[in-house]
Amino acid sequence: MAKCINQWLCILLLVLCAPAAAQLRLLTEDAPPMSFLREGEPSGFSVEVVRALLARTGDNGQIELMPWTRALHLAQQEEDVALFSTVRTAERENRFQWVGPIVVGTTSFYSLKSRDLVIDTLEQAAASGPLALPKQWYTFETLSARGFTNLYGVPSSKQMVTMLKHGRVNLIATEDLTLAGELAAVDLKPQDVTAHVPFMRSAYYIAFSPQTSVVRVVRWQRALQQMHEDGSLEAILKRWLPHAPMPPIAP
Repeated sequence: MAKCINQWLCILLLVLCAPAAAQLRLLTEDAPPMSFLREGEPSGFSVEVVRALLARTGDNGQIELMPWTRALHLAQQEEDVALFSTVRTAERENRFQWVGPIVVGTTSFYSLKSRDLVIDTLEQAAASGPLALPKQWYTFETLSARGFTNLYGVPSSKQMVTMLKHGRVNLIATEDLTLAGELAAVDLKPQDVTAHVPFMRSAYYIAFSPQTSVVRVVRWQRALQQMHEDGSLEAILKRWLPHAPMPPIAP
């Protein structure tokens, strides 16, 4: 009996003396409806998913909105940092530890409807004149790898759609999930643009820095799977993106 009590005391001491898990920095950008500021507080589909995962895992974390380029750098260099929502590509695979997917979308080319452009193939898009894209986006990496030489690298999605609005570029490439919010930033609407050639199906993830504990990453993936199973992920998705399909459950 005394031996059992001593064993339990040892376990209790180990739990009490174990260092607390470090607070997470959860970085995202201004990209409604995925993530944005509402009355000074982070809001949006992916923000709500991340908050639900924080509650389920018991982790402490602070959600911060910042420019994508800076967030991408921090998420590759520092411990206990996660970047969301991040499209998982072959080029990025080894740069992060992945939790997801939390949603899937389709990437297409877009032009101003007033330009009456007809683009039915990737070859036509590559020969259509300047195409604006943020330099750190996965689409820039993907199209560069496919041999596109007409890419016009910009620092932000707002600059991308500004250049489209004023006719400085013929095309942009972006996700159907974020198109409306990006256009709204420059007083355009989805009906002002024409979609051309859906060329990529993209899965959005929470990307943890490589220095983050694998135990923590696995805990988040398990919590996300529970959200799949109990329907809470679907409920959040339908509130923010009612036409988006449910993402697959990752192994």
